[in-house]
Formats: sequence, structure tokens, C-alpha cells
Amino acid sequence: MLGAAAPLLRPQRRARPERPAGGGRPPPREQRAQAAAVGARSSAAAPEERRRRRVAPLAAAPPAEAGEEPLLRGIFEIGKRSCDVVLSARRLRWSPILPESPTGDSRMVLQAQEEIIEMKDIFSVKLKRRRFVGQKKGGTLLGITIFKCLNKEENKLTDCAIHLNNLSEDHCHAWFRHLKEILNGFQNRPKSLKVFVNPSSHKREATHVYYEQVAPLFKLADIKTDVTVTEYEGHALSVLKECELQAFDGVVCVGGDGSVSEVAHGLLLKAQIDAGKDTDYIPTPVRAPVPLGVIPAGTTNILAHTLYGIKHAVTATLHIVMGHIQPVDVCTFSTPSKLLRFGFSAMFGFGAKTLALAEKHRWMPSSQRKDFAFIKALADLKPEECELSFLPLQIPQEDSHENDKKKNEKIKKKGSKDQWHKIQGHFLNVSIMAIPCLCSMAPRGLAPNTRLNNGSMALIVVQNTSRTEFIKHLKRYASVKNQFNFPFVETYTVQEVKVQPRLKSGLDAKENTYLNAASAEGNYPWNIDGDLMEEASQVHVRVHPQLIHLYGVNTDDLESSQATCNCI
Repeated sequence: MLGAAAPLLRPQRRARPERPAGGGRPPPREQRAQAAAVGARSSAAAPEERRRRRVAPLAAAPPAEAGEEPLLRGIFEIGKRSCDVVLSARRLRWSPILPESPTGDSRMVLQAQEEIIEMKDIFSVKLKRRRFVGQKKGGTLLGITIFKCLNKEENKLTDCAIHLNNLSEDHCHAWFRHLKEILNGFQNRPKSLKVFVNPSSHKREATHVYYEQVAPLFKLADIKTDVTVTEYEGHALSVLKECELQAFDGVVCVGGDGSVSEVAHGLLLKAQIDAGKDTDYIPTPVRAPVPLGVIPAGTTNILAHTLYGIKHAVTATLHIVMGHIQPVDVCTFSTPSKLLRFGFSAMFGFGAKTLALAEKHRWMPSSQRKDFAFIKALADLKPEECELSFLPLQIPQEDSHENDKKKNEKIKKKGSKDQWHKIQGHFLNVSIMAIPCLCSMAPRGLAPNTRLNNGSMALIVVQNTSRTEFIKHLKRYASVKNQFNFPFVETYTVQEVKVQPRLKSGLDAKENTYLNAASAEGNYPWNIDGDLMEEASQVHVRVHPQLIHLYGVNTDDLESSQATCNCI
């Protein structure tokens, strides 16, 4: 029975050759053997074709550009899916390895699933291990964790972790070494930082901000830190004068505008001392040797807003970690006999009186103190009589016309003395700013027409006017309207400014001692980067192009776009 049944089952196991159209005998044995051989080759090639189809987005890449040559290729589990991962000097990219699609070619679908990370966006890589409670070293290797800087909305930055799981020790260590070598090649990224923390700034939150938000990111990026918690005004300046800056890649200040101003001044003053310069008169100062980072922990945080577009400690920290460096112009403020300070901006008049009143009421909560000082200064609004001398910015213009060349030659022969302009009168406020000075109250900036490093200062002069008109002018700073579109407001783009107050005497001096928040000696208050200074004589302000590098970006290049990342 079994032998008889076998011929009946054979046609089901073997496919009968197709007969030619119109009938006829099957092909000879040789032809059948040749067809079987072709089918065997096709069957053997099918798995390879399917494998190429599954990883086609990576294997079928166009000719590599510079930095795109694959350094490593391997398989990792990312997000519970096996992925084919390729590392080059510029990018890390992966594509999921999927089973063959029953419907045929799935190349277009797989191309959409490919993920790419730019190496410049990665700031740390760690070996991922499973450890028992209390275990500090060793542990079972699980793979690699990559930490990426991610752009969020409203100019915010955040960190994002991506896990590449693989249990092979040799495989993970090889990838870890290559990734570390690439990250170490980014020259501007700091390895060692000197950090100053002002525990008294704003709501006394600087210490908490540093140890809870900033220090963990520095540790994650393998940045060594030397931290000084300041104990008194001028503490950071005294430390910087004795500090060996060559041991650090940068200096970081955690605090408000006043703290940052002190550290910036100390950093530049230390550079002049090391260069053997006379610190009483510095017409051409040398550049700061290391960049300065600003972690906002104050009330206004003008410099942080200008550099990052937002007050956000994590964003500021990641700009430092990623080594985003921006050259910035700096001003020198000096009297005829000595250097007063290095700084980025200054106000004389209303802005300085407001700060002086706020400093006299330090016992009040910070927000109330600021509001009180503003209202009090506005209620006692009176102009200051002074003389302003300024040197307009000379913009070189290349022109082939001979007449223009002759005109430029005449201007050069005249020298700078003939180019000085003078204004005398009563002024409610005088602002001198080398940077745009963005803040929450002035999103467009106190000086929106200047830039971080264009080698010029904005001179903004507010002539005497009524309190009502002056308030209208102040309100414009918080809106999109032009705050300078008033007949009593004048703006100039300058290289140098001299401010000479008219000293008061007799009853005028006694009457204005409190209103002007000046001392009994007749000094006038100056608001230099949120730090109060008092001076009676002429103050000479010069701008020095790109004198310092700050961690941050040019706010003109910032984009408020939300990025996406499949962080596991």
C-alpha cells in the first residue's frame, strides 16, 4: 500500500515542468538540469539580495565626502530594535534591520526610518553598566550611552541620552574609544574651568543653581572645575589677580549682572598685568587669555539674555560644554588719571539713579527693591546738566572714484581732533552700549542697533522732557515699536565718548544729593553692567573690538525652532 501510494504523492513535492504552448513533450534531462542550476543560483542569491534590501539606506550611500568615510560599522540595539550603525568623523547614523517585507521592496520605508546625529552635537559618551546597590566600579556591560545637545523651542538647549545596547566588551570598547577620540578633537570645548559662584545674587539661588543644574552637566562632560564661592564684593577680582589662568580653559561666573561685570573686569585686568601694561592708562589693552561663561542667577541677566536669547541655566551650561565661543567688544571706562573698569555697557542719569537707590535698599526683597527704586527715581525725575563729546564711527568705504579717494585722504590728514562732536544740555539719561543688552523687559534690546562684535558703541541720549513723555519712551522698550522715535531722543554710533557733568554748588548740591543718589563729595552714579560706581570727574569711554571671548552665540543667528530626537 505504501509503495503504491508513493507515485501519487510525488507530483505534490516536485513541480512539473511547464509544457510548451500548444502541447508537446517535456524538455530533455539536460535542459531540466540546466534550469535547476539557474534556480539554485537564484535561490542562493535571494538571501543576499534581501539582506541588501534591508540595509540599503546605509550600504547604497553615495561617494563619501571629507569626514564621511566610515570608521566603524556594527549592530546595536536602539530602542528595542536591532540597528545597523555606522560611525564617521562627522556623523553617527543608523537604520533598523527589519524582516523581509512580504509585499516586496521596502526601501522607501526604510529610508524614512534612518536616524542621523551630527558628532558636533554630542558632548559626552559613557559605557553603560548594570551595578548592584553600593557597587561603584565594574558591573555588567550593557552598551554605550551617547549624550546629545538638543535645540528646543525659544532658544532653549537640553541634553538627550541615546542608548546603544550590545553585550560584547570588545565591540563596545572599540566604539567607545573612537567616539572619545572624535569628541576630544573639538578644540574649543573646555576640559578645566575656574568657577565663581555669588551666593548673594537675586534670591540667593546661585549656589543651588550651580550644584543642582550646572555641576552635573560639567561632570557628565568630564570637565574639571575649581569652584570659589565669593564671600564679599571684590572677592572674585582679588582671586583672579592671583590666579594662574593658564591652568584653565575658561572662567565661569554664576550670578547676576554685577557679578559677571566683576569677573569680566578681573579677567581683563589680569591679562593687562600679565602683559606688563600700566593699569592706570590702557589705550590698547590685550585680549583676555581664556573665554568667560555666564550662568544667569540674577535679577536682570542682561549679558546672559544677549548671549543665549533666554535666561536658562541649562542652556548657558550646554553652550559652555559645547564650546560655543563668540568674540565680544569691550569698553574701558576711565578718568583722566586712572582706569575705572572694563565693561560692556553703562548708563548715566536715570538708569544710574535707579541702581543707586536699589543698592541703598538692599534690605528689601529683590523684586520689591527694584520696583521701589524705579518708581522713586521716576517720581524724582530731574535731568543732569553735562557735556557730551563723542567720536563718530568711521566706516571705511571702498570706492574706485578718485574724488572719493581724495576725500578720504583729507579726512585722514585732519586727524581725530576735528572729528569730535559736542553736545551740551540737560539730559534725563545717557546710555553707552557696546552690546545689544537684551533682557526680559527689553526683548529687542536696550541698544538694538548695535551688535556683539562690530567694533562700535551705541550712544543713546534722552533730552529733558516731561515725565509723561519719558514714560512713553520707557514703555516702548517692552514693545515692538521703535523706542527712539521721539523728538527728545538722539542716537549715535560712536567709537569714543566723554561725559563731563556740570558740578552743582550751594543749594542745588544739597537739594540734589539724595535725588541724584550721589555722595556728599558730589560724585555722580554710574551704572556699569549693573554694578554701581560713583565718579565726579569726566569719564572717558572707549570701545575695543573683540577684546574678550564669551561662551554663547550671536543672537542674530538664533532660531526658535523645535527639534525632534528619538532619545531612548
